[in-house]
Amino acid sequence: MFKRWLMALVARVGLIVLTLCCCVLLLYLLACKPVSHGSQQSLPWAGSATSKERYMALLQEREDSHRHYINSLTKQIAQLKEALQERTQQLQESLDKAKIKGILPQGLESLHKTPTQSDLKEFFRSQLNQAEVNSGVKLPSEYALIPFDTFTLQSVYQLETGLTRHPAERPVRKDRRDELIGTVETALHVLNGPNGPIKQNAYHDAFFSIAGLTRTERDRGSIYELTFKGDSPQDFTQLVLFRPFGPVMKVKSEIVNTQNIIINIIVPLSKRVDTFKQFIKNFREVCIQQDGRVHLTVVYFGRDQIDEVKAVLDQTTRETRFRSFTLIQLNEEFSRGRGLDVGARAWRRSQNILLFFCDVDIHFTADFLTSCRLNAEPGKRVYYPVLFSQYNPSIIYRNQTLLPSLQQQLVIRKESGFWRDFGFGMTCQYRSDFINIGGFDRSIKGWGLEDVHLYRKYLHSKLMVIRFPTRSLFHLWHEKSCADELPPEKYKMCMQTKAMSEASHSQLGELFSKQEIQVHAQKQMK
Repeated sequence: MFKRWLMALVARVGLIVLTLCCCVLLLYLLACKPVSHGSQQSLPWAGSATSKERYMALLQEREDSHRHYINSLTKQIAQLKEALQERTQQLQESLDKAKIKGILPQGLESLHKTPTQSDLKEFFRSQLNQAEVNSGVKLPSEYALIPFDTFTLQSVYQLETGLTRHPAERPVRKDRRDELIGTVETALHVLNGPNGPIKQNAYHDAFFSIAGLTRTERDRGSIYELTFKGDSPQDFTQLVLFRPFGPVMKVKSEIVNTQNIIINIIVPLSKRVDTFKQFIKNFREVCIQQDGRVHLTVVYFGRDQIDEVKAVLDQTTRETRFRSFTLIQLNEEFSRGRGLDVGARAWRRSQNILLFFCDVDIHFTADFLTSCRLNAEPGKRVYYPVLFSQYNPSIIYRNQTLLPSLQQQLVIRKESGFWRDFGFGMTCQYRSDFINIGGFDRSIKGWGLEDVHLYRKYLHSKLMVIRFPTRSLFHLWHEKSCADELPPEKYKMCMQTKAMSEASHSQLGELFSKQEIQVHAQKQMK
């Protein structure tokens, strides 16, 4: 019995001793395992000498990395200096050759000897003085004017869009996007700098109240006009930048308050009362409910339906208490130029009113009224917007059971319309400029050409003509008839306008080849 108890005791003691040996061996292995670099970094509180040495090694490694980066930048700077010297030498050789041949470009004479930074600044300044930035340049015809492109940070709206005729480039090409973003960043730096117009304001990227403007003169450089929102809906800051194929230069930065600028909207009318009712609906929504700083002048030709026109205006006054209307009746043959001229000269107050020559088939927004105020300046600038003309909705939406609402139709796509870049009838200009330029040619009767003649007068003057596609001005489609009594030139223009306003080339092609398309579809089904 005692022997069995002794054997059990020895077995238990041996098992305990074996367990203790295993634990000691495991602790020994853990203690002898090398600590990894990552583990050492994850234990920043370790205070041993080994940990401090590793930290010093890590700092030395980072210092070496920064030193290599600095050396790399130094080499790049040296390469850029070498390339600049090479380009300067090439420019010097070109100037020498040009001087020998007697064809040294104007403004580069000072660069003949040794081009310096001051010489380049002087050359860039001469380019600025020759460009149409601060004042207008006399142009021979409407074809010589370079229109602006309208841009946001997402899209560019331009007239020259190649064969595809896209009214908007979306998304913007990368090189163009980088250029525009760089320009916006430069503008923000100017406005937020110590010499900015409003030092207490912090401008940011969401700056477009209407849109930015840009255009490039091939022999001068690129011009940028950016509009920033102010503290109130009527306050804006306009910044003009110029890139003369070199660094961007600030031309001017000024604060514009549009609160007291009243727009006199002048509309010539002959019959078409239903269209006039649609125009008044748009007028009430935009001018009365949103803006309020407008006056409406309606010049009506003839006696038919004049009572209906008066009834529409009276109803508007009763329902909205808006009384800033003027109705002028002319018992003579309709002439758009004559009507606009009479409406502009009918303003008898001393205030130099801003005129907006409009038609009853035009749809505009409050943003356009703001654009009208910002882009017209008495004695300096007249504004000729390029509006978006709507195609025939019955053709565009022929596959739909019901036509979309008007607001849904007013979208800028190549399938829904086109930029009316050949039309100059819609314009914003101050009455003083209109009177001084001579107004419309009163001898022109009926449809067309009166707007072109006025446009050419401004091109031949020293006033700047601001022209760019606007996203807030639409020409609504309507049935167009060309009178037989029109002279051949006007009749041809009228028929061309009528054809272009129906549908796009692809849509007209589908209608023209409708039978062939149906035959092809039937063959495919067999």
